[in-house]
Amino acid sequence: ATAALQKFTLIFYAPPSAVTACKAAVFRAGAGRYPGPGAYTEAAGIGQFRPGDTANPHIGKVGEAEAMEEVRVETLCVGEDVARGAVKALKE
Repeated sequence: ATAALQKFTLIFYAPPSAVTACKAAVFRAGAGRYPGPGAYTEAAGIGQFRPGDTANPHIGKVGEAEAMEEVRVETLCVGEDVARGAVKALKE
């Protein structure tokens, strides 16, 4: 018998302008495919962060608090290879 694949939940936050591209990238990598009924969820809100000394922030400046609208995206990854591929795609 084949062992059941592990299931991982990938959660990330992105500016509204980048959400569509980010979701497309992780979906191309295999995220969001469910072996049964299900769906991914999204929630919008205000995010806050302060990049540390070793950060290379896309938005904001090192050491300065930044607040911005962002979207929370949550999706399922079935199998470690899919999870790793989705994270790699998101980083690119």
